[in-house]
Amino acid sequence: MTAADPVASIWDRTRVWVTGGAVALIFLAAIEALAVTTVMPIVSDALDGASLYAVAFAGTLATSVIGMVAAGAWSDARGPRGALYLAVALFLAGLLIAGLAFTMHQFLVGRLVQGLGAGGQTVALYVVVARLYPPHLHGRIFAAFAAAWVVPSMIGPFLAGAVAEYLDWRWAFLGVAVLTAIAFVIIALRLHGVDLGHGEPQNRRVVVLRLLLAVVVAVLAVVIGFTADMARGLGWAVAVAALVAIGLAILPLLPRRTLRAGRGLPSVVLMRGIVAGSFFATEAYIPYLLMERFGWSATWAGVALMFAALAWASASALQGRYGERLGNHRITLISLSLLTTALIGVLLTAVLTLSPAIVVIGWGLAGGAMGLLYPRLTVLTLAYSDEADQGFNSSALSISDATGSAVTLAVAGLAVATLGGGTGVFWVVFAICLALVTLAFVPGFRLGHAAEDAHDASRA
Repeated sequence: MTAADPVASIWDRTRVWVTGGAVALIFLAAIEALAVTTVMPIVSDALDGASLYAVAFAGTLATSVIGMVAAGAWSDARGPRGALYLAVALFLAGLLIAGLAFTMHQFLVGRLVQGLGAGGQTVALYVVVARLYPPHLHGRIFAAFAAAWVVPSMIGPFLAGAVAEYLDWRWAFLGVAVLTAIAFVIIALRLHGVDLGHGEPQNRRVVVLRLLLAVVVAVLAVVIGFTADMARGLGWAVAVAALVAIGLAILPLLPRRTLRAGRGLPSVVLMRGIVAGSFFATEAYIPYLLMERFGWSATWAGVALMFAALAWASASALQGRYGERLGNHRITLISLSLLTTALIGVLLTAVLTLSPAIVVIGWGLAGGAMGLLYPRLTVLTLAYSDEADQGFNSSALSISDATGSAVTLAVAGLAVATLGGGTGVFWVVFAICLALVTLAFVPGFRLGHAAEDAHDASRA
């Protein structure tokens, strides 16, 4: 089968091991992400780090920007193999540091290292897909990535909560580290000898500049997270200054006109950052809300995340099969409507102390919305790219994702601290995220039709 063969499969003999290895890495990332969100209230209490709760999420996302830029440049210049291997190694090191930490600051160091690896791994895998899979299979492979969340979503949050409750929260990190080490060996063996391209010479000055800007963005995002520990007036002044600086520093890392919602790829990248920020900032506080306000255990607080992850994987599989038929505008409308409905439900529950079942059901709707939209944005990014800029565009998409999430989480943490902390003020987090989803309609209807055009061309 050739790459252009319309009946080629992501599981045919020329791709099966690469597909399997990539899906394994996504599986482990899913386990880790779900585990961290579930056990963080316990970690925060055990390490006396309540004021740094948001930083534990935002810091990882912030440093992932550095990993994304480095992996994107490396992939364009030398191919994605080396970038992927180093990223997995950093991810493993971060898990070990976090799992063995005895203070909140040690734990944060582990989370920062973990972010470097997680960001680089994402971009490197996207470039592997772009190099080895024809365009008409991109929807299928990203649907397979989402399907790798199914088993973790069924058992991950519940198991992580049970591990933290009955054993020790450290095993939520160390256990994933053991599995990551095994997967690292497997993926290295399976990619050996596979032609991933050798890249093109890159302008060193441009690459160094982009790396420096990525470091600036990451540092400033972490600084915003630490403003929750500052005096109220000073904290907001520093946060606003940091936000302006991030806006300036991130421009060269994104396609032109991204912050102006330019039609096509710029709007794709911008929308990814907005919806990621609104979803992940809300999700970080849902277990906290259920445990502190409604008295749920860590085990059962994970159920809300479990339903959301299941819905994400199921909707992503539907997108892989019917995405071209639905089209970008329809997917945008359905997804953002579901997200809006979910956030309204969570916000009203936090304000009026309604039934926690509303949170669980609503967050399931939000997961479905993200499963429909997220892989679609990735498919569109590759459709707008060629071999010379696949690394840059893939890293730009992930940078927008991580920066949007990190900044939203950091600002949300500052807002909670400003209002005095505690679950009684969590409504401010959900209100901020609802406003972001409303804003997402602007780039949402300017995505263009690159994926549909590429699909039609492959059938011609």
